[in-house]
Amino acid sequence: MTRTPLLAALALALPAAVSAAPQYSVVASISGPDGGWDLLSVDPLHHRAYVARGDAVMAVDLATNVVTGALLPAQRGHAALSIPGSDEAIVTNGSSNNAQIFDGRTGVVRATIAVGKKPDAAAYDPVSRHLFVMNADSGDISVIDPRSATVVATIAVGGSLELGAADGHGLLFVNVEDKNDVAVIDTRSNKLLRRFALAGCDGPTGIAYAPDARRLISACANGKATVSDLSGRLVASLTIGEGPDGADYDARRHVALVPSGRTGTLAVIDVRGTPRVLQTLATAKGARTIAVDSSTGRAYLPSAQYLPAVGKDRPKMIPGTFRLMVVAPH
Repeated sequence: MTRTPLLAALALALPAAVSAAPQYSVVASISGPDGGWDLLSVDPLHHRAYVARGDAVMAVDLATNVVTGALLPAQRGHAALSIPGSDEAIVTNGSSNNAQIFDGRTGVVRATIAVGKKPDAAAYDPVSRHLFVMNADSGDISVIDPRSATVVATIAVGGSLELGAADGHGLLFVNVEDKNDVAVIDTRSNKLLRRFALAGCDGPTGIAYAPDARRLISACANGKATVSDLSGRLVASLTIGEGPDGADYDARRHVALVPSGRTGTLAVIDVRGTPRVLQTLATAKGARTIAVDSSTGRAYLPSAQYLPAVGKDRPKMIPGTFRLMVVAPH
């Protein structure tokens, strides 16, 4: 068959585009103190990671891998979020119904702020420069101005609120775990604009926004990752591992990363065009949450080793096995 110049050019370009997709591998493991954990974040400016642990916030210097096991105490810590443009971070305390703003270098607490019941995930919106704390039990969002360290609004949503992702243009998208939908928040007016269902998604938790594709990725407890556009239209439902609890997006490499703790895998997803799973990387059982360092592309996943489950009890962690796995693109 005779090819036109355009077809020939496309044929040459296609292998290059396919080979440009990054491949990931586990490149390091950073040991930390025993105990449970939940959500984490990376401060790419200061090269530090913050991990919410049950009784403390753990900090890691990513340049040296030096761990501060208890930067400050926590009361069933759920999220430890670096605040962009500052030296500070915020931790949500699920058992004391508050959030604390602290110095990320010293752990000194600047403010303790009362929020709703069982605060869980937290998100930062660059438009309003506010922090949004999702309160799982009261079904509302506490909006915090980090400069004044005060709650400036409370947004009634309803349902068990999980993670949220801002689009950078005044919208915040929040997964509602028990309703299998997404709540859309106007971050300028602090109002609930609408909701849209996540078809085929049971128990959405982690969520990430892909600015280049203007699409959302939601991690679902039934082993699916859904890709939606901003109107709520379902673009794709992809099979991933079981037990996901987080998601992040690497805008430089154009991939979403969704970890699944029950199967111990990490799904690398291209959400542009026709979404597809590019790679399924073996990680570790329990590695269910994730944070990407936007300056390096490295991803960090807390994990541990467990004893076999006894009956219906949750498996117990083997002492001395907690670690922060480091996954890097090639």
